Amino acid sequence: MTTARTPVPEAARHLGLRERKKLRTRRAIREATYSLIREQGYEATTVEQIADRAEVSPSTVFRYFPAKEDIVLTDEYDPLLEELLRQRPADEPVLESLRWAFREAMTTALTDNPAHEREETILRARVMVQVPQVRSRLMESMSVTGRLLCRALAERTGRHEDDLEVRVYAMGLMGALLETMVYWAEDDCREDLPALIDRTLSTFKDLPRR
Repeated sequence: MTTARTPVPEAARHLGLRERKKLRTRRAIREATYSLIREQGYEATTVEQIADRAEVSPSTVFRYFPAKEDIVLTDEYDPLLEELLRQRPADEPVLESLRWAFREAMTTALTDNPAHEREETILRARVMVQVPQVRSRLMESMSVTGRLLCRALAERTGRHEDDLEVRVYAMGLMGALLETMVYWAEDDCREDLPALIDRTLSTFKDLPRR
C-alpha cells in the first residue's frame, strides 16, 4: 500500500447507495477487528467484541464474513474486481487489464488517513503469516476469489470459466499474490506493495483469447 493520497477510482464513486452502505459496514467491521487485534491480539479477539466495537450485531458480522478469519483475509474491494475489469478496453491484453484492476482496487482502501490504512495492511499481512488458523482458512478464501477471477477472465477472453487454462491462470495468479504478501511481511513490509504486485504480474504471460 502506498502512503500517498490516491483518488478513489470511478467504479467505487459510482456505486449505488446500497452498495456504498455495504462497503462502509464491511470497512467498519474490519477496522474494529484490527483495532482489537492491536490491543489484545488475534486469539483474544471475539466476534462479539468486534460487533460491539463496530456497532453492529454479531449476525451482521457473520453475514459479511462467514468466519473471523475471513475479516482478515477478505479485502473490502474484492467485489469491485469484476466491475473494474469490465471498464477496460475489450482489445486490451488481459494481463494489462489485471494489472490496472488490481492497482485501482487497492486504492479504494485509501482514505483521508492513508498512513492509517498502510498500518492496517501491514497488520493484516503479519496476521496472515503468523496465525495458523488464518493461514488454514486462506486456501478456502483463495478458492472463492479465484472463482470470481475465473468468471472475469472468461468474460474477457471468450472462454468458459471452467476451462482448464482459465482455472490454472486464475489460481496461479492467486497463489503468486499470496506469496507476494508473505514475502512483503517477512521483509518487515519495507518495500512498496503495489510495486511488488507489478513485479509479480510481470512473471506471467498474457492469457490468450479463444
